[in-house]
Amino acid sequence: MLVTGATGRVGSLVAGLLAEAGVPVRALTHRAEAPTTLPPGVEVVTGDLTVPESLDAALRGVSAVFLVWTAAPATVPAVVERLAAQTRRVVFLSSPHRTPHPFFQQPNPMAGLHAEIEQRIADAGLESTILRPGMFASNALAWWIPAIRAGEAVRWPYASAETAPVDDRDVAAVAAQALIQGGHDDYVLTGPESLTQAEQVGIIGDVLGREVTFDELTPDEFRRETAGIWPGPVVDMLLAAWAATLGRPAFVSPAVSDVLGSAPRTFRQYVQETVEP
Repeated sequence: MLVTGATGRVGSLVAGLLAEAGVPVRALTHRAEAPTTLPPGVEVVTGDLTVPESLDAALRGVSAVFLVWTAAPATVPAVVERLAAQTRRVVFLSSPHRTPHPFFQQPNPMAGLHAEIEQRIADAGLESTILRPGMFASNALAWWIPAIRAGEAVRWPYASAETAPVDDRDVAAVAAQALIQGGHDDYVLTGPESLTQAEQVGIIGDVLGREVTFDELTPDEFRRETAGIWPGPVVDMLLAAWAATLGRPAFVSPAVSDVLGSAPRTFRQYVQETVEP
């Protein structure tokens, strides 16, 4: 099986789970040296989604592909064409853009790209499983942990906006099972509970044993503080999504439990198991 995005937070976990299951697995990377995030036994192959012909060697003899699209959209048709010619099954890491909840229905260029890829996969006749994770729990590491470790207030907008953070490991476990078992499926993946952003920050502080202050920013203050650090369209999309969900709980899906036969990890479990004190 071939894993694209193999050095990313989900792809590396998928490669590891496949290897643990005894499945021959290749990891697609831009460089030939084996990334330290991959376990022994994973074959590292070079290739680039922006150069479709570079995928031919990696796809040789492959029965299934875990597809994470991290490139510009121009080469989507050629890549999907190559997948259809050389493999049978694709598990695609998409987004919940079809989910009728306001958090997922804001203008989002990435959602448009995901929709195009899904349609091309379907048109090519590939057996496919579409994974639609909501907010990743790991976003907290980049967003809030630095301020909390520094003993500073978390400065963030929309303290009362609710999400249902999903653990990267649960997303990877569903992906690995889909790659091994096959079938046409479509899963929205979330954590088991709806939490406000302020509650999530509080959980991190509680686990780390730190008093944390949440200073709520206005949208314009957040734009100013992230200017030059975050892409403007991403900031606008997040602000719109958080604003749209005010006053209602996050969408919570049973898909992780349905697929794995066990409850998804809570946000508190995620912090306890992945964040060093």
